[in-house]
Amino acid sequence: MDAMHASPDPRPSHLQLPPGPWPTLLDGLCARFPAIDRATWLDRFARGRVQDAGSGAALAPEAPWRVGTEIRYFREVFDEAAIPFEERVLHVDEHLVVVDKPHFLPVVPAGRFVRETLLARLVARLGNPDLAPLHRIDRETAGLVLFSANPATRAAYQALFRERRIDKEYRALAPPMPQRAFPFVHASRIERGEPFFRMREVEGEANSETRVDVVERGEAAWTYVLSPLTGRKHQLRVHMAALGAPILGDSLYPAPVATTGDPYARPLRLLAWRLAFADPLTATAREFLSARSLRPADDDAPADQGT
Repeated sequence: MDAMHASPDPRPSHLQLPPGPWPTLLDGLCARFPAIDRATWLDRFARGRVQDAGSGAALAPEAPWRVGTEIRYFREVFDEAAIPFEERVLHVDEHLVVVDKPHFLPVVPAGRFVRETLLARLVARLGNPDLAPLHRIDRETAGLVLFSANPATRAAYQALFRERRIDKEYRALAPPMPQRAFPFVHASRIERGEPFFRMREVEGEANSETRVDVVERGEAAWTYVLSPLTGRKHQLRVHMAALGAPILGDSLYPAPVATTGDPYARPLRLLAWRLAFADPLTATAREFLSARSLRPADDDAPADQGT
């Protein structure tokens, strides 16, 4: 397919070449990324989109596979479909951008998503190629995401997350847990499961903690406030499923569910609702709240329907 119909990733992916038996870069990349065919890699090489990470020089497909060498490459997705939901920019200053993300929109390029990502949209919208997410939420999760707008101050904001100096609260719709006394903390050990994109609880010392509270008791579902005290992949989804109250709309937990028909029909009812912290540059108290709803409403209507 003609590269003119591709969505280019404006930022390169980086790879430090691992040990392997491949004689050339082309052979190794085809083996490492079996979902990308040989013709696609040859096309990228031909257009200079596989480069030495240090110098930026274009590399040849027959270049030797040297362990430890760092390369960068630019991904493309052909005929990438638009995601019909809009982000809401809540705050912009010299250092920080705060965005209210819709369901189904990835934060950064991955897999089949390049142009239709929150990062790519914001770079185009704000004209700032230095934007970088300070944390991630799942594509299926809606709500608040913080971006650094200035490389010079990025480390100060990254430290908020690394040192757990930021309060994060999520809201979730899930089945009732009438046998529980609230609030409580659920702690467990989470490790990568099978398939590779799922996580699971295992025996052993806990490496994940979530504080669970309830704010609304409906007949069929309750609204929970989930405060992750750690940041494991899919932590809230894994913990709620383990508690016997999987989040509504979850297609992965407690077991994968095949999706058919409208891919947007069953959003995950999980919302990154609140972020609060002392600004590391000014010590000013900051709090941001999502304006989105967990209930099926206008939030989940495609953008061309009036959101």
